[in-house]
Amino acid sequence: MTAELPRPLRGFVAPRVTPLVDRDALDVAGLERLIEHILAGGVHGLFILGTTGEAPSLSYRLRNEVIRRACRQVAGRVPVLVGITDTSFIETIHLAQAAAAAGAQGVVLAPPYYFTAGQSELLAYLEALAPEMPLPLYLYNMPSHTKLVFQPALVRQAADLPNVVGLKDSSANMIYFHELLHLFEGRRDFSLLVGPEELLAETLMLGGHGGINGGANFFPRLYVDLYEAARAKDLDRVGMLHRQVIRISTTIYSVTRDSSSYLRGLKCALSCLGLCDDFLAEPFRRFGEAEREKIRGYLADLKLL
Repeated sequence: MTAELPRPLRGFVAPRVTPLVDRDALDVAGLERLIEHILAGGVHGLFILGTTGEAPSLSYRLRNEVIRRACRQVAGRVPVLVGITDTSFIETIHLAQAAAAAGAQGVVLAPPYYFTAGQSELLAYLEALAPEMPLPLYLYNMPSHTKLVFQPALVRQAADLPNVVGLKDSSANMIYFHELLHLFEGRRDFSLLVGPEELLAETLMLGGHGGINGGANFFPRLYVDLYEAARAKDLDRVGMLHRQVIRISTTIYSVTRDSSSYLRGLKCALSCLGLCDDFLAEPFRRFGEAEREKIRGYLADLKLL
């Protein structure tokens, strides 16, 4: 069985965390439970090795293991997208090749971080990379982590390159997303997906194709239901579900003021639910018992615990 990758890709794609037991070892049983939990929530796809998956902090050996295990377990039930972002052009190609060999349906690429490239340089980079891709390629706009932006004009040019089929925007800049919607108004085969779940409802009502939001790791049905309510234009239900998303954002993701609070809270929630270990790759550490107790309370309020 092989999942088809629709053009455009619509729906809700879960950006799966990477369950770990130490800095270079997977929580294999947790990974398997987590995938089944996410798929049972009705998601339309799975995204591995993204920001929520801590990909830049993982060894290449571990990233390749994640790709193989995830694709084998999903077994074509939904499309699997694989993050291939790297500072090395060659390693990006190697990750894409590993994804194709394992049976993934697409790859996802943020700009190469560290050196600050201009827009013309980023376009030249994509012009060189896209023909080398063995799978459809989604761009990933993540300026808070890469220092770089795929500007709307560049995205529109890149959409004419071979294999470039969509974009995930995690900038949290709705003006940027409005510009993309305008530029792609007549382009029906290019997916525009949103990362910050706080903007999912607005994005869907404006005509975006879907979301890739971290809360789906522990509460996938909420985000799938929100997508379906927006498609049905059930505004009352959209509003109710959106309020639940904001509750999660202001509680589970906001236990501390650190920028890592989202990921630490997310992994802690998964651990409290018995889905996987909450070990994080360096430089981060799991929450202590005081923070963990807060997470338990928030999950109980959501009727998940």
